Amino acid sequence: CHLIHYLRLSHHLIVLNYLICTFDKLKSVSSEDIKITDAVFDGVEVRVFEPPAEGDESLKRSVVYIHGGGWALASARTSLYNNLCRIMAESLNAVVVSVEYRLVPEVCFPEQYHDALRATKHFLQPDVLAEYSVDPSRIAISGDSAGGNLAAAVCQQLSKDEDLPVRPKLQALIYPVLQAFDFNTPSYQQNMNMPVLPRYVMINYWIDYINGNYDLAHELLINNHTALNVGRALSFRARLNWTSLLPPSFKKNYKPVVQSTGTEAIVERLPALLDVRAVPLLADDATLARQPRTYMLTCENDVLRDDGAMYAARLERAGVPVTLDHFHDCFHGCMIFTMWPTDFSAGVQTRNSYIKWLDENL
Repeated sequence: CHLIHYLRLSHHLIVLNYLICTFDKLKSVSSEDIKITDAVFDGVEVRVFEPPAEGDESLKRSVVYIHGGGWALASARTSLYNNLCRIMAESLNAVVVSVEYRLVPEVCFPEQYHDALRATKHFLQPDVLAEYSVDPSRIAISGDSAGGNLAAAVCQQLSKDEDLPVRPKLQALIYPVLQAFDFNTPSYQQNMNMPVLPRYVMINYWIDYINGNYDLAHELLINNHTALNVGRALSFRARLNWTSLLPPSFKKNYKPVVQSTGTEAIVERLPALLDVRAVPLLADDATLARQPRTYMLTCENDVLRDDGAMYAARLERAGVPVTLDHFHDCFHGCMIFTMWPTDFSAGVQTRNSYIKWLDENL
């Protein structure tokens, strides 16, 4: 069973890496006017996209962007993300900072989180913002998939930092991965074999991120790590109760999978499973109430659909203004597929909706 999981995941990663490398050979389709520079923010590499200066020298809006890829793939420098950030900078006339955090297997949690947090806090310093002519009151933090996970975790931490002179105005999360508590939400059940991100791949991304062992994959899949006899998980259960957080159109006829007796040793060996820095959906209500106005993009054909929908519901209940932008015919990862030969309408549709929200709210 361990070998089968390993071979399936290896094949999946080989295919994704091939696609990324193929796209890297393609020419970016955005304007030549955007200035692109590589920099280091507090020891973390970033790529900065700057639109041309305007005659009145007015301050610009800005987006800190954190790319996806299961904490293990992709880069701020790959054509897919380079193209997305160029288009964002051009469309919004904004400075976009794309964070080049370190990846699995070089590092595991919490290093990716620390990289994203350090780079963001460095950029939020008034003198750095002034260097890039950025308006301190008009900054968003954003990311997709695993990058959405890091963006949400960073945003939560920034909200607790009393000494921070500048805070994000918005957060924009694109099909984020936000929890490893329940791998049997309706969207995990509905899309367990969906291409791009089947359930077993997402579980193995989690295992790699928190430095676990593939032998635990089946235990996680059946929710043995959060069974009713696992004391450490009890206090978090209400925060991920999808039966009360999801709309009927998401719940459909799916039933919760809650084991009465499980394996407490899993969370003892892997405490990150219940660490809010890795699992932002586990944050308490007080933390959620401090979050900025939020955009949440979800796709129907995605195991992570309910992660985003539950977070949106909890933020809204905590008093945060939330826009849940759900796409019924789209799939996980679609927003970066806007270049030939995968210039999908789903990618253009989601990207345009995301940029439109940022333009209207930032």
